[in-house]
Amino acid sequence: MVAEKDLESTLDQVRADAAGPVAGVFGPDTLTWRIDREAVIFLGAGRALLLQLAHPWVAAAIAEHSRTFADPIGRFHRTFDIVFAMVFGSLDRALLSSRQLHRRHSMIVGAMPETIGHFAAGSRYCANDIPSLRWVHATLVESALMAHDLVLPALSAEERERYWTESRLFGALFGLTADDLPADWSGFSAYTAAMAQSETLTVSPAAREIATQILGGPRPWLRPPRWYRALTARMLPERLRIGFGFELDARDTRSADHALRWIRRVYPRLPNRLRYVGPYQEAQARLRGEPQPDWMTRCLNRAWIGRPQMDVRR
Repeated sequence: MVAEKDLESTLDQVRADAAGPVAGVFGPDTLTWRIDREAVIFLGAGRALLLQLAHPWVAAAIAEHSRTFADPIGRFHRTFDIVFAMVFGSLDRALLSSRQLHRRHSMIVGAMPETIGHFAAGSRYCANDIPSLRWVHATLVESALMAHDLVLPALSAEERERYWTESRLFGALFGLTADDLPADWSGFSAYTAAMAQSETLTVSPAAREIATQILGGPRPWLRPPRWYRALTARMLPERLRIGFGFELDARDTRSADHALRWIRRVYPRLPNRLRYVGPYQEAQARLRGEPQPDWMTRCLNRAWIGRPQMDVRR
């Protein structure tokens, strides 16, 4: 488990490797900024969530400790607020977000309600467990890159290595040390491939219920469009797609293919002000010395993180 002292130790390393107090952990010259600034990475958000739910501990924790059902938009905002603050926030804001996440996770403990895979009924789960954090981190890293490469030119082999090196620094914000993570991209790919086939990932009844509520719940105005649900299902490993009960018919396939063709044609032509997420634009304004983001960035921030400004202590 990642204890508070363990987190502070990894944050010392983050400070040493960070781009700077104003630029934050990564900075404008990194692949992390280049990829995560793209609004199109939202195409991978559903996949990342479902892969996390496929871990029985994560599904149990969300079912018992999260307000996902009652406040799905709030959960979306909280998740992106944490991630974007780590990636695009000033160094102080990124470290604050890391500590907030750790404190939140420290309160998420419980017992498995039933045996799922090799997790026995009654066994204890903890959100700050290292293997669970490693998996959540992996789903975010892999899904963002997968979504990016669906629409934009794919990264080269050398760029993937750089991206993974930066992602190890991102993992340190979760409290994960260098020894907790694969050393290179090939090791990371081997880890995610092995996890996809392992009994560690087993879709529980709780995971299926949460997925059904989020992707096909009773409130049509909150339900993702058909093409997004189909694309999300198609991005999953087949074993897990079957576990979640997703069936892709010809209409689903056509819907996803049509949407992707349209996005690939239109998205690269969008002006940067619409294409890049609000927190990235706020970070650029911060680097220019502007005291606060302009009105358009504040509006984009409200859509992505639920509030007008990222770099504000709460």
